[in-house]
Amino acid sequence: MSRVKVISVAISLALLTGLAARSDLLYPYVALVLPLDQQPLETIPELALKEEIPLGAVEGRIDHMAFDPARKRLFIAELGNNSVGIVDLQGHRLETRLTGLAEPQGVAFVPGADTLFIANGGDGVVEMRRGGDLSLIKTVDLGDDADNIRADGKTQVIVGYGNGGLAVLDGKTGEKRDDIALAAHPESFQLDQKDNRIFVNEPGAFRIAVIDRKSGAELSRWEASGAAANFPMAFDALRQRLFVAYRVPALITMFDTKTGELMARLPTCGDADDVFYDEKRKRVYVICGDGSIAVLAASADNLQELSRLATRAGARTGYYAPELDLLFVAAPAKESGTAEILVYEPR
Repeated sequence: MSRVKVISVAISLALLTGLAARSDLLYPYVALVLPLDQQPLETIPELALKEEIPLGAVEGRIDHMAFDPARKRLFIAELGNNSVGIVDLQGHRLETRLTGLAEPQGVAFVPGADTLFIANGGDGVVEMRRGGDLSLIKTVDLGDDADNIRADGKTQVIVGYGNGGLAVLDGKTGEKRDDIALAAHPESFQLDQKDNRIFVNEPGAFRIAVIDRKSGAELSRWEASGAAANFPMAFDALRQRLFVAYRVPALITMFDTKTGELMARLPTCGDADDVFYDEKRKRVYVICGDGSIAVLAASADNLQELSRLATRAGARTGYYAPELDLLFVAAPAKESGTAEILVYEPR
């Protein structure tokens, strides 16, 4: 049997057994039989590199980010380093670092409560810290694999965790108000404030779940046929569109959240872990671990890739801050041992 056939069979078996959820391991092999359709460029018209902010000697993978708009600080979950880096964006420097954490994966800042929430995947603990001095307020033990976090902009913080659950926490006290059961571990999820729904990527169950926020019931299930490992997503609340990136194969899709219709799908960069929607320019940014950012135009009923920008291998997470009109990308340490935040200015 040829090498390509062996690899194809291995990937098929992995998909059937649910291993596609660990596509960070599968991606290098998938790329051999599913080549990327476009090579990234060093410069593109849509994004300009504004600066690089050193994070220092950060070991391992970097996960998600959050933003404190009042103090202009960026929080970076440094999963492999068991720390959270805090960057002073006005001073263009690393301000401080919280250490002794257990594989922090998700961070969220709640301005109304002036509180930082940190979700630790290693022990399932969510830490609450004061926005000013970052001192510990309390911990909430969710049991296992606390992951992505979303603040609803009002009074609640929602945390994905375990083999399939969303914990609804009070944004001021941290008290658990509700627990929503899911079919598999939740990756990215988005809140539809208008219709009181939650869209959840469940790669282990090969679907997107649409959850009623009040009852916790599953309203519907969406999928892109032939695609697996749906990790990141972004939501256009104004036009009711959901953008979901898949890793196997590397796809970006657009769903109509009113009907569940799959409106568009096209190849994108590989190993995506964050997707952001730029309302000002009607664009989608897909941040990928293959070392690129795909920039797409999102029309009313279609997606079109405009360009693809080269970043750094493993730079798979970021944060788009509309308040600053800047896109931040976390670049892991190079051979020199220095990790960086790459700051891009959309044009």
